[in-house]
Amino acid sequence: MIKAGIIGGAGYTAGELIRLLLNHEQTTIDFVYSTSNAGNKIHKVHQDLIGATEMEFTNKINVDIDVLFLCLGHRNSKIFLEQHTFSEDTKIIDLSNDFRLEFDKHFEGKQFVYGLPELQKEAIKKTNYIANPGCFATAIQLALLPLADSNLIKEDVHINAVTGATGAGTSLSSTTHFTWRDNNFSHYKPFTHQHLGEINQTVNQLQTGFNSEIHFMPNRGNFSRGIFATAYTTFKGTLEDAKTLYKSYYKDAAFTFVSDEEIHLKQVVNTNKCIIHLHKHDNKLLITSIIDNLLKGASGQAVQNMNLMFGFEETEGLQLKANYF
Repeated sequence: MIKAGIIGGAGYTAGELIRLLLNHEQTTIDFVYSTSNAGNKIHKVHQDLIGATEMEFTNKINVDIDVLFLCLGHRNSKIFLEQHTFSEDTKIIDLSNDFRLEFDKHFEGKQFVYGLPELQKEAIKKTNYIANPGCFATAIQLALLPLADSNLIKEDVHINAVTGATGAGTSLSSTTHFTWRDNNFSHYKPFTHQHLGEINQTVNQLQTGFNSEIHFMPNRGNFSRGIFATAYTTFKGTLEDAKTLYKSYYKDAAFTFVSDEEIHLKQVVNTNKCIIHLHKHDNKLLITSIIDNLLKGASGQAVQNMNLMFGFEETEGLQLKANYF
């Protein structure tokens, strides 16, 4: 058994992470750190965990744990690690965007590896430090990896993606209140979303000389969780050529699947799966990619990375049933 610590325990991603680790046969939770909730039962905040744990939040840290999960807001993980020193044997998985980009990956002698298993599984197995990908970035990169890997993105890529309300975190704002979100739809950060940095970095890593534009329009949906992303670009081959390419690329992927049927969010919500569908229209290839933003887009992928880092079965603790009906 390995001992895990969680920092920033009151947020959505931490709640999902606690649920997953409580049911992980190789892991025990040593502490869940939250200064604002210290002394409170975890199930008082994460109410789905009543009956699952009697643990309390704490404001104390054990520096000798085996793995540390940072579920903090962006820019806060780096501050936390500057203020706290852990054992050199402690593996760190950060769910913020602090270490995802190439120029941010080096920190106090540590080198963070970008933790997208479908991109660089072997590097993940060998590192002690993971920068967990963003939710939009995960869905969109999984839509593009096979094309980039075969040097087939020849023109601009146009992406439209919708995320659920949990993507905005637990802090209330004018666009997260029920009265605003219900029966509503809007875009935000058009063409400038922060996850574009990760997406462009990966495409350039795989496809040398990539010089086209990736145009990304993120949208807010009036549902709680899930990401539905569509991307299209030119593709000279047939639909069958595209299917062969994608199925070959993901043949050994534990959680990414290519469907011959049209797909919808209920197939992936509450799971660590990404499901992809392909459609050809004239010279355009449309790639649809769906994930749960809190699982494959955050905490589930973090546990997947932990499994790879410690040599566990990649699917350990992640065999989850979709909320299909």
